[in-house]
Amino acid sequence: MSLPLVHIYCDGACSPNPGLGGWGAILIAPERKSYRKELQGSEADSTNNRMELTAALVALKALKMPCRVQVFTDSKYVCNAFEAKWLDKWQGNGWRTSDKKAVSNADLWRELLEAVRTHEVSWHWVRGHSDDVENNRADALAVAARLELAARLGR
Repeated sequence: MSLPLVHIYCDGACSPNPGLGGWGAILIAPERKSYRKELQGSEADSTNNRMELTAALVALKALKMPCRVQVFTDSKYVCNAFEAKWLDKWQGNGWRTSDKKAVSNADLWRELLEAVRTHEVSWHWVRGHSDDVENNRADALAVAARLELAARLGR
């Protein structure tokens, strides 16, 4: 029996960068036309890359069973880490880059690697702020979460 298919659209926002960050994610089960879940959150001290990673991580952790997952993101940083095998190289180098620097966001990368283990995940880059309705919605969720945090903090 085939695993259920889930599409995840995720995005992060940070302004200034580093600074107040927000993330948004949408989970859609295309085989169950009525299933859609929107998630969002924020952090007071973050970066755009941390928010991109957090969006994907939280969305994957929200899945209750193993799934075939197609993740759509406008972050080449996230896509390339998986598709260009950066993660394999970083792990092989003890979480160091090819020029021996510590990998940025290694804590989130480790969590994300753990989160993908139970699923069949493919990563797809989409152009940000284009005509992809779901990516634009994920961006809107991320920006709204960041703005809500800014209002709460009086910034």
